[in-house]
Amino acid sequence: MKQLALVFIGGGLGSTLRYGLSKYLDSFETGIPYGTFAANIIGSLLIGIILGLALKNETLSQNTVLFLATGFCGGFTTFSTFAYENHVFLKSGDFMSFALYTIASFVVGFAMVFLGMWLVKLF
Repeated sequence: MKQLALVFIGGGLGSTLRYGLSKYLDSFETGIPYGTFAANIIGSLLIGIILGLALKNETLSQNTVLFLATGFCGGFTTFSTFAYENHVFLKSGDFMSFALYTIASFVVGFAMVFLGMWLVKLF
């Protein structure tokens, strides 16, 4: 039960922060979802760091990893919003934004996970 509560609280905090980030960064004039992109990229870096620390020296407890990685990062990042935003690009015929957003999200997201884990190894 404690683990469920940790994931619940972490997810709520992550979701709230993502909402604020999207409200601050999204461009309603151009329709470009900078907030979702930023949340997914930052979340990818954070999960790389968190899981890198958990693997490196086992200083993070299982409960801490559940709270931070599963809860916070899970709530902060969002695949469903990413998928919906791509649907909007396709529906409007904006194939260039669709392609750039999708490719950049995957490439930069994966790179951030690896960067986070590499930074933990470095330090």
